[in-house]
Amino acid sequence: MKVGIVGGGFLGMCLASKLSRKNIRVSVFEREHQLGGLATWEDYDQFFWDRFYHVILPNDSYLLTFLKECGLQEKLCWEKTRTGYYVDGQFHSVSNSKEFLLFPPLSMASKLRLAFTIYYGSMVKDWRKLEKITTKDCLIKLGGSKNYHKFWKPLLLAKLGEFHDKVSAVFIWTYIKRLFEARENASTEQMGYINGSYKVVFDQLEKIVESNNGKVHLNTSVKNIRPIDSGKIVIETEEGVSEFDKVVFTAPTSLADRLVSPDLLQVDNLHKIEYLGVVCLVMVTKREVSPYYVLNIADDTIPFTGVIGMSSLVNTKYTDGKYLTYFPKYVKSSSPLINREDEQILSDFMEGFYKLYPGFDSGDIISTHIHRAKRVQPIQLLNYSQSIPAVNTLHPNFYMLNTSQFVNDTLNNNSVAKHVENFLQSSPEILKNQQPIFNRVN
Repeated sequence: MKVGIVGGGFLGMCLASKLSRKNIRVSVFEREHQLGGLATWEDYDQFFWDRFYHVILPNDSYLLTFLKECGLQEKLCWEKTRTGYYVDGQFHSVSNSKEFLLFPPLSMASKLRLAFTIYYGSMVKDWRKLEKITTKDCLIKLGGSKNYHKFWKPLLLAKLGEFHDKVSAVFIWTYIKRLFEARENASTEQMGYINGSYKVVFDQLEKIVESNNGKVHLNTSVKNIRPIDSGKIVIETEEGVSEFDKVVFTAPTSLADRLVSPDLLQVDNLHKIEYLGVVCLVMVTKREVSPYYVLNIADDTIPFTGVIGMSSLVNTKYTDGKYLTYFPKYVKSSSPLINREDEQILSDFMEGFYKLYPGFDSGDIISTHIHRAKRVQPIQLLNYSQSIPAVNTLHPNFYMLNTSQFVNDTLNNNSVAKHVENFLQSSPEILKNQQPIFNRVN
């Protein structure tokens, strides 16, 4: 069987590697010069690391199982981390229960209501009723307005930008549920990462695919996907036309209307899905910028929505003794900021940086890098599940599989691995009459 996969991000390559190990010939088509999508990497001179920030939690069972299947478990590293808040011009650590109780911006009564909100969110089983109320309204109802503005709003801004008051309460439920489960058996935060960045993962996945007679096509833009009379699906690129028994489209939903034949997919509802974009400054420095893995910022004058101290998690022996810090700003995919010149973004962000860290010596800054992505994740607005595309389409051999179908999961690589596993279990026909092979790459 020959399967074509459109998109070489983590979802596409996760699926490709699993199919390859089932004796299926897989071809992956990726328009960029390297794999990874949002999980891709950057050459920071002397070391590679992720272009955007990623973290692994101890309860990310699907991701951890997948990494083990690929022979990458020895590349996993774990560290204790801290979380901070910048509010009213002050930095506060809220990394454990004691620090939370001492959090000055909130009264004891507010903290009790906040604790109740988190506990209540972790206990909710039916996410569907949460689709009918915004996260903002839900959090104010449960925990009060002060808790929302002092605690939750900075967190939501860091994750959602201007959509922070428009998403359904499903978003905060999935976020609370994931973190609550991660901390359930731990008194402090513990997070994980891949030694060598996600480049190590994608290098391994490419080896798995190609060692099992598959092919990864980089720098290859798909022009058209259409059915033919034999029942097979054709993928047309600048390299030519290839026929497949089955095709899985893992690219963002918004690209489907110009690439996919209407004989395969009804695209009318797809236009209703809005995407969140991101602009992210990555700074390489000689010394640590922030002691927190995540610093949430409750200050509208700061041009970015958070500070990710990657080197508070990642041992600097893996980054050539240098320190990495990320400064993200989440916006609409259509925001002018996405297309602004790097120099202007850098100027604005550095102004905010020195407001937060006025004593930081510019001589300790080795390099700066501006990364951007127009389609980070679909926005779960009210009643979002009613507009998502189905996995099965108008044609039995064409599938839609991407992050727009996450209705009760946060966007992270564990959710991606889970989505792929659920797809294979619910669509056994893609594995029909295939025998496992054991051509493992180490």
